[in-house]
Amino acid sequence: MPESSAQKPDWLEVLAALGGVRLVGGSRCSGRLEILHDQTWMSVCDDVFDQQDAEVVCRELDCGAPVQVLGPAAFDKGDAQMWTQEIQCRGNESQINLCPVLSQNQDCSRDDHQGLLCADAMNVRLVGGHSRCAGRVEVLHRGQWGTVCDDSWDMPAAAVVCRELDCGEPVDALINSHFGQGSGPIWISVVLCKGTESTLKNCGSAGWNKPVCTHNNDAGVICSGNTHSRLAAGPHLCAGRLEILHDQTWMSVCDAVFDQQDAEVVCRELDCGAPVQVLGAAAFDKGDAQMWTQEIQCRGNESHISFCSVSTYNHNCTSDNNVDMICSGYTKVKLMNGSDSCSGRVELQFLNEWGTVCDACWDMRAASVLCRQLNCGIAVSVVGSDWFGEFLSGSS
Repeated sequence: MPESSAQKPDWLEVLAALGGVRLVGGSRCSGRLEILHDQTWMSVCDDVFDQQDAEVVCRELDCGAPVQVLGPAAFDKGDAQMWTQEIQCRGNESQINLCPVLSQNQDCSRDDHQGLLCADAMNVRLVGGHSRCAGRVEVLHRGQWGTVCDDSWDMPAAAVVCRELDCGEPVDALINSHFGQGSGPIWISVVLCKGTESTLKNCGSAGWNKPVCTHNNDAGVICSGNTHSRLAAGPHLCAGRLEILHDQTWMSVCDAVFDQQDAEVVCRELDCGAPVQVLGAAAFDKGDAQMWTQEIQCRGNESHISFCSVSTYNHNCTSDNNVDMICSGYTKVKLMNGSDSCSGRVELQFLNEWGTVCDACWDMRAASVLCRQLNCGIAVSVVGSDWFGEFLSGSS
């Protein structure tokens, strides 16, 4: 027999009973709790809400973990109707509308509404770079990390990310999955920032989970918190006029104060491989930046230019004496399709994209360098003509 209404339990698992949730009267992640029910925002009685429910609310709002569940009028009581049915979340739900709700109503007044303080945890991160201040942009939404499409991605957007992460000024806004492809959802597309927003989520966009691209177009950022050098006005990130950051100001570098060991450090800091050529006399556009004229004295093994010593002596330089340089851009090498890690088709990574080496220029001397680099002993033989199979773009 069907269970009669008198025999039903005193709770009803209503998945769509609650529509949305918000915190009012404080900040984005703190305030008086209100839930949306039948198109009406309602305050929540403190007797029907507990720590597990708070876990879900903070997660749904992308506000980290709950810090404190606050009772009787910690925030302005407002004039909303009161929700008085007990919410029974397990604590692992992604949204409040997935929690069961008791059918019994508690006796509450507006003096008993629920307040909540969430941690407002960091909702953006940079992945795949050499530090937390450079990498692929990922945002946390409803408990899951996802990427940002590089459509409309620009320096104002990068500035917002750098500020949110306390990583200084933006050095570059990168596209085409410069730091490798992400996985999972592409949460934000067509980002439109003015550059003054406190968080990326406050920028305009096409909306959540409305991708207009694939992970081939994940956006990336380099912030000055990670690097104190950059190459400007060149054809790509790894070539251009050298500028260093000093007292929050980007300055060109006099060619008289810079040498090959300094160049080693700059290319390493920018994740651009080894220096190919240090060029003087404004090979690239000279720009209008101030000039750094104190001698930089790197040993060559530092990870950042800021770790190098600096002479107190100032050289006499003009903007016609800028240091320009080219780094190889090759950051990794591997052997593919061989019987082990020490044999196979030679592939190099250039500006985060993998490609092959033409066998017309390949000889035992080059192979010996490669074998030594891969810790693979002595070169045995050099083979060409697709001996280990043809390279397919995007396969690595």
